[in-house]
Amino acid sequence: MNVKLLFMVFFAVLAGCHKPAEPAIAPRPALTMVVGDPGVSGSMVLVGEVRPRFEASQGFRIGGKVIERRVDVGASVKKGQLIARLDTADVNLNVAAAMADVRAAEASHALAVAEFERQRQLYARKFISASALDIRDAELKTSAARLAQVKAQANVSGNQMQYASLTADRDGVVTMVRAEPGQVVQAGEVVVQLANLRETEVLVAVPESRMAEVAVGAPVTVKMWANPNKTYAGHVREIAPAADSATRAFNVRVSLTDADAMVKFGMTAGVKFKSQQAQQAQQWLIPLAALTENNGKKLVWVIDAGNRAQPREVTAGDFSEQGVLITGGLQAGEKIAIAGVHTLVKGQLVTPVTRATP
Repeated sequence: MNVKLLFMVFFAVLAGCHKPAEPAIAPRPALTMVVGDPGVSGSMVLVGEVRPRFEASQGFRIGGKVIERRVDVGASVKKGQLIARLDTADVNLNVAAAMADVRAAEASHALAVAEFERQRQLYARKFISASALDIRDAELKTSAARLAQVKAQANVSGNQMQYASLTADRDGVVTMVRAEPGQVVQAGEVVVQLANLRETEVLVAVPESRMAEVAVGAPVTVKMWANPNKTYAGHVREIAPAADSATRAFNVRVSLTDADAMVKFGMTAGVKFKSQQAQQAQQWLIPLAALTENNGKKLVWVIDAGNRAQPREVTAGDFSEQGVLITGGLQAGEKIAIAGVHTLVKGQLVTPVTRATP
């Protein structure tokens, strides 16, 4: 009985000394990027505002009281379409007065013609002097000039009838309305603003320190904050010749070549300028979070072919809001970790997760 109990205790001790096998450590995910990928390096991304290239302020060429407005903000209009009308009561009176002046001038001119003809006949018979005939000739020319003057004024008054109707001078969309029916406006006062939908652009303020990366005609890519999954192509159309006095930045206008109905005026857009200088010099722009320091040495964690993290000493150049420029230690095509680098250890197995292109 004691022997049996002894064997039971012996086997229990052996079972307690056996340790279970430790489970294999799963590789941890690591956010990475590819060095030299044009989607993540060698580029400058700035924020701009979508604007029309052509925007015209339209108003009446005469003053008067607005009696009708046929468009509202956001309305699409065609060239020649009626936008608003003025009260034409005063214009009609001006036209009537001008026509009365024309008839009076025509009567005076007819009388001057007849009087000159009679004086010419009397002069031919030597009944009057040459000076008397010259006076009638001057009166005839004066009446002719007066008739031409009042006819011109009548034409102006007739044109004012047309000026009482404001029509669109181009196809576009109404972006602003500044007059309502019943309001009295002056000649040239803005009534509506029309924007041309055919050409859309993005206005971007470029810091003076980055102007070397911008050139007229250079290709860019644009993404709307409202729809970041779609990319639009564009090019630099215009660069301001002088910096803004307040911001010390240069206004750059970027034309969109494939804008669709999703692009609305006033939207916020991210514009990516592709810089070739860094790539030509074998310099790479990486996020600030990808760079770490150990014992005074700047390090980047490179993910090798076996998905293991390996520290590598690099040479860092300029720092900016877009990242840090690496001037030595990296090669195009290498994969580096860009987040959580302080928690990595040499030879650690990771699961690379490629960062989406901004």
